[in-house]
Amino acid sequence: MKIFLAGHNVDADLVKEIKSQNPGLKDKLTPETISAAYARISRDPRPVNELRELARNEVEKSRKSNSTIIFEMGHSSIAEHAVFNFDIIGISRLAIEELERCRLASYTEKSQRYITLTDDYVIPKELKGADIQKFKETILIQNALYQELFVNLKGFVFKEHEELAKDEKNHRTLEGWAKEDARYITALATQGQLGMTVNARTLEYMLRRFSASDLLEVRELGEKLYESVKDIAPSVVKYTAATDYDLSNYKNIKKICDGFNICRETTGGVSTQKDSVKLVSYTEKMDDKILAAIIFSTTQLSYDETFERIKTLNEQQKEDILKAGFSDLKLYNSVLREFEFGDFVFELNVSSACFGQLKRHRLCTIISQNYDIDGGIEIPESIKRVGYEKIFRDIAKKSENLYSYLNEKYSANVAEYILTNSHRRKVLIKINARELYHLSRLRDDAHAQWDIKNITEKMVDFAKK
Repeated sequence: MKIFLAGHNVDADLVKEIKSQNPGLKDKLTPETISAAYARISRDPRPVNELRELARNEVEKSRKSNSTIIFEMGHSSIAEHAVFNFDIIGISRLAIEELERCRLASYTEKSQRYITLTDDYVIPKELKGADIQKFKETILIQNALYQELFVNLKGFVFKEHEELAKDEKNHRTLEGWAKEDARYITALATQGQLGMTVNARTLEYMLRRFSASDLLEVRELGEKLYESVKDIAPSVVKYTAATDYDLSNYKNIKKICDGFNICRETTGGVSTQKDSVKLVSYTEKMDDKILAAIIFSTTQLSYDETFERIKTLNEQQKEDILKAGFSDLKLYNSVLREFEFGDFVFELNVSSACFGQLKRHRLCTIISQNYDIDGGIEIPESIKRVGYEKIFRDIAKKSENLYSYLNEKYSANVAEYILTNSHRRKVLIKINARELYHLSRLRDDAHAQWDIKNITEKMVDFAKK
């Protein structure tokens, strides 16, 4: 056996320094050569480390090979060997949600729990004239309450948890609890930053989707991402313009639904989803199907035969098999993959603050509606207890009034910027039993944020039943 490290992430500033000191290396410092070398593995008997050397020494040939294999022959997975890291700074919470819809990338985001927010926010470029001032005034009112809430909630939290507060090591955590509740009044226009790692195939998909966005900010994000890589890796990121399919599929669906008179506006514009969690559907006989998959993987029986054997087992015997699957499970272990043979579909009505955490569970299928004002708001209990519920509601109402004005004048997408972390959206989530275990272990923990903890507990309660 031979193992060679083929490459690893290197800071881009260091790459620039290397290029300046060694101009001859300029064209070779590209991830395309890795893609080209790996593409040749299937047809070239030489060791892959030799194929990499060949690709490095023939960059233009490597690029041509990549283009042919990826875009003419359709072997798109070759582009996944080219990987990029991006620093993404100063984009809105709303744009971050659009960015993180892409599941096959990695994100680490600025936490509104550990960092005190300032007045940094994005002004949508769609806004014109006096509307910009109206937008700014509302944001400043929201942010002023955030600062006031943080001061009052900090005192409240330290008093509520006097024992924890005695140890200075806990102070940052306690401050974090105050910040995470205060942020419920801040807008989706609030600036954030994140680090993103993404392969070329997923990046190209992102860029096409972004170019079809109704938001100028998201389209600009796509343009700047492409500008960053187009000269470094032109052979693996090629089709970045939105197609007719990208531009019109959902719009066409909505147009037909409007024609059939089945859209929400016909019911008076009021959401019928009252509960925060509703179980929509689930895999019938889930326990038996998961058991059948477990037995299948540990025997030579067919799947149909495993079901016949399960019929001969009593409940205790079934439980014994399942418990054996959990034996010696550690915090860092995943439960058995066979648990993916059971699915749940939930409809959720969650705050923006909660959705910001939920969206990170990328192995689920998550479909979300736009934010609007019909779903109501989520007010942290701590804010009620320090006597700020009325002023919170008043400012949320001001935000909703501006939302209604902007929605009528521009579009619902642009109007969303002024809504707050407390405003809710409806979400449809399909999650298998294995991922639900992961969600529960992470979000139903003593250290989890209360909002997503409450949602997770309800989902798990439904699942247990």
